[in-house]
Amino acid sequence: MKLLILGGTEFVGRAVAEAALARDWQVTVFHRGRHEPPEGVTALHGDRLADDGLAALADGQWDAVVDTWSGAPSAVRDTARLLAGRAGRYAYISSGSVYAFPPTERLTERSRVVAASPDATDADDYAAAKRGGELAAADAFGDRALLVRAGLILGPYENIGRLPWWLNRIARGGPVLAPGPREMPLQYVDARDLAEWTLDAVRDGLGGAYNLVSELGQATMGELLESCVRVTGSDAELRWTAPEEVLAAGIEPWTELPVWLAPGELRDAIYGPDVSKALATGLRCRPIDETVTDTWSWLRSLGGTAPQRPDRPAVGLPTEKEAAALGLGRTSG
Repeated sequence: MKLLILGGTEFVGRAVAEAALARDWQVTVFHRGRHEPPEGVTALHGDRLADDGLAALADGQWDAVVDTWSGAPSAVRDTARLLAGRAGRYAYISSGSVYAFPPTERLTERSRVVAASPDATDADDYAAAKRGGELAAADAFGDRALLVRAGLILGPYENIGRLPWWLNRIARGGPVLAPGPREMPLQYVDARDLAEWTLDAVRDGLGGAYNLVSELGQATMGELLESCVRVTGSDAELRWTAPEEVLAAGIEPWTELPVWLAPGELRDAIYGPDVSKALATGLRCRPIDETVTDTWSWLRSLGGTAPQRPDRPAVGLPTEKEAAALGLGRTSG
């Protein structure tokens, strides 16, 4: 298989590139040149937002394209139109955020989505930008477009900071604010499992939308944080705290306490989509302990500091705010 990855140097794109190389596929990555691509790929450079930024893609044919773009939909539109006659399938890595909020039912691929345009030139609204990208891919490729609606993505190369923050916080040790309940079920996908499923899907000729995330309860909040304690070898003491107490302390779910959400419509939307369609087509999700272990190994190889996407705010709970919530008073570090 000849694969073109639009991106291919960070997080999901890199996972896709490495998985394709492991299958002995011929891999080309098109990127801006800001990060080193995996060894063994053919690298093409260009900026999709610049005039003539797609010049490097003027020639060439591929069996499939994987597009990880999360910016303006017009960039997906222009690229997909350029490649429609020279590529077999087009997989757009989208998001479960495209569904209309609040949900009125358990989210399936047929649920209502947000209004969006494939011609939009901005990405101020993440949900609309992702939906616009879907429309752009489908307009150019029709039923050859695969829309991968990913949920929470974890794993090595993460450049959002969610699991890296928890690993570094727990590695510091001491009392750790653990947002409860401990049994809260999570729904996520390891970037490498997303990559393997996406490659299988383009190989097998799948098209249309798929919710791409584990079953609800693949792990719990307790299993995630306890895995972090184990792999870091930390003396951290997880202090499980009821959701109402976390909120009363003025702590922001998801951003200050990554992965965690308080009970309510948002949690139901993020942790609850129906993934039976993807499971029926071969999605397999590795245990949380493997994701945590491999992410910690990768993080340590970088000296503990994970890369950070410039278009996303840093996540994590300030030390003093955590200490106050735990009733410990002022701490240092």
